[in-house]
Amino acid sequence: MRIDAAKLMEDIRFACVEIFTFTASVDLNAYRTDAMRRAAVERKFEIIGEACNRLKTVDQGLFNRLSNAQEIVSFRNRLIHGYDSVDDAIVWDVIQTKLPLLLEEVERCRTKHD
Repeated sequence: MRIDAAKLMEDIRFACVEIFTFTASVDLNAYRTDAMRRAAVERKFEIIGEACNRLKTVDQGLFNRLSNAQEIVSFRNRLIHGYDSVDDAIVWDVIQTKLPLLLEEVERCRTKHD
């Protein structure tokens, strides 16, 4: 099965939007106390990281256009392999400070690619 770069970018975009939706009406304290919300957000970050990892093999140029692509893959690995030591404050900070840029870059790449 051939992996399509456009599909991977859409998976990243959609997961970003869902994370923003899941966290729109809460603060860090509410996030910390809601296990289902945390699980949903972490799952979407796993999808983003895996899609970035696949993108690296499918379209290195597109991968390189995402500012923090390798860090995103590393973050995914930390969530999966270090599941028992995930710091909710770090996840929250990534949502607030890094995710908006990723979504902007993905949307910019999509419009240039279309």
